[in-house]
Amino acid sequence: MSLRRIALRDFVIVPSLDLELAAGFGVLTGETGAGKSILIDALQLALGARAEAGVVREGAARCEIAAEFDRPAALRPWLDEQGFADDDTLLLRRVVDAEGRSRAWINGSAATLTQLRQAGDALVDIHGQHAWQGLTRADAVRGLLDGFAGIDTAPLAKAWSGWREAQAALERARERQSTLRQESERLAWQIGELDKLAPQPGEWEELNTRHGRLANAQSLIDATQAAVHALDEADDNAVGLINRAIAALQAQAHIEPAFAQPLESLQSALAQVQDAVHELHQHQRHAELDPEALAELDQRLSQWLSLARRFRTPAEELPALLAQWKAELAQLDQALDIDALERAEAKARAAFDAAAKAVSQQRQKAAPRLSQAVTETMQTLGMEGGRFEVALLPLDTPHAHGREQVEFRVAGHAGSTPRPVAKVASGGELSRIALAIAVITSRLGHAPTLIFDEVDAGIGGAVAHTVGRLMRQLGKDRQVLAVTHLAQVAACADHHLLVAKQVREGRTQSTVQPIEHDTRVRELARMLGGNDRSDVSLAHARELLSA
Repeated sequence: MSLRRIALRDFVIVPSLDLELAAGFGVLTGETGAGKSILIDALQLALGARAEAGVVREGAARCEIAAEFDRPAALRPWLDEQGFADDDTLLLRRVVDAEGRSRAWINGSAATLTQLRQAGDALVDIHGQHAWQGLTRADAVRGLLDGFAGIDTAPLAKAWSGWREAQAALERARERQSTLRQESERLAWQIGELDKLAPQPGEWEELNTRHGRLANAQSLIDATQAAVHALDEADDNAVGLINRAIAALQAQAHIEPAFAQPLESLQSALAQVQDAVHELHQHQRHAELDPEALAELDQRLSQWLSLARRFRTPAEELPALLAQWKAELAQLDQALDIDALERAEAKARAAFDAAAKAVSQQRQKAAPRLSQAVTETMQTLGMEGGRFEVALLPLDTPHAHGREQVEFRVAGHAGSTPRPVAKVASGGELSRIALAIAVITSRLGHAPTLIFDEVDAGIGGAVAHTVGRLMRQLGKDRQVLAVTHLAQVAACADHHLLVAKQVREGRTQSTVQPIEHDTRVRELARMLGGNDRSDVSLAHARELLSA
């Protein structure tokens, strides 16, 4: 068993619903318009489907959907990876407000819609009432075969994208050879001009600092000499005056303890002044007038400014501009290397060919197995002697999905040649073929809950009873829930849920209730099209149940 319980609050026309679900095969029935698919729609929202404001019951601020499942063992690693609590049960909850905004939770922790869908893929497999329409679409047909074969087409799609990108790069390079070569020559010339200067990061600031120092060398020497004179060489220099102050205070420090702090400050000041004098003497020894060095700096600064004006960029940005041009030239050289691009394209093509070959081999193995399985099921669905065939048609040019197209063909009668289903099958036959495929692929799936939403449309009589027995058989291994309008299918169910629509206080409401015994007999009689109170229709309904 998987889906244990589903609870709704203010969903469409359901004010409140709390429904316990059982294992085996269960059906949902009710009159047309009663809302038989409401539970399926609500469950799809809990599994991450897109929500709209219209799902909120008129007059309510929001709707709530909660679905409780048995936690499959296969989901445990995923729950740990996503940071959700790992309990024996899995509770998915979704709230949608009247403006269409929604929030979601998994086991009480906030979740994204992507996480709901990932969990839902492992919990429920839903077959819709229009599944037969997919039999006429090439992509859907191919998806059915690939799903039956368990083919992972992601590597093929990735290889296709890589090949197409390599092809596009090669084609662009071939088309733009002349333009790219001109651009390469222009960049090479510009780089050559800047390489003559060879500007280095941070050099512009350093040049300006050195130039300022050399240009004002005499003023700097004069300032240094004046400072040294005032601090250490004048008759009343700073060092001597501080020493005199220290000596005067030290002579009386034994009498006045408060002199200790001023003495400490003066001694610190003396040390700092002496350090300054030492540094100024160092500067004097290295300071000199150097007209030749100043001229060289003037020339280099002039070169920087000339190139900055020529290339219309601030002087300090010339090193970055040179690096950018060199990177662009390297890219152009790569684009001009046709041989390398051809090798890359050939390598990407080989990778695609290998992936396509692997997918083709898997399809070739799976096609006859699916053909046989659907053919066998068709015999029980009113298409005795019919034959189903999965054809693999080679494509003239490869595509993202591989080197062949998949086509479903059917022969409705013994001895006839199978032809494309869209051309020879009626709507009823398409429905039965789609149902056969759904039953077969469901047997191969891993989701513990299967839902069939009116997939039995277009059939009836003994075929309908066969469909019911097929679903009941599926229900022995997995939980099966079907929305149906056929009494023959409903009679085969282990559990029967009745959907009814009522008007209370001027507002339409929908309810879902389990039914048994006489209530179930009356519902089956109604589905048969008779009067649920007549002895004949009731007897017919009882006969279906007993069968």
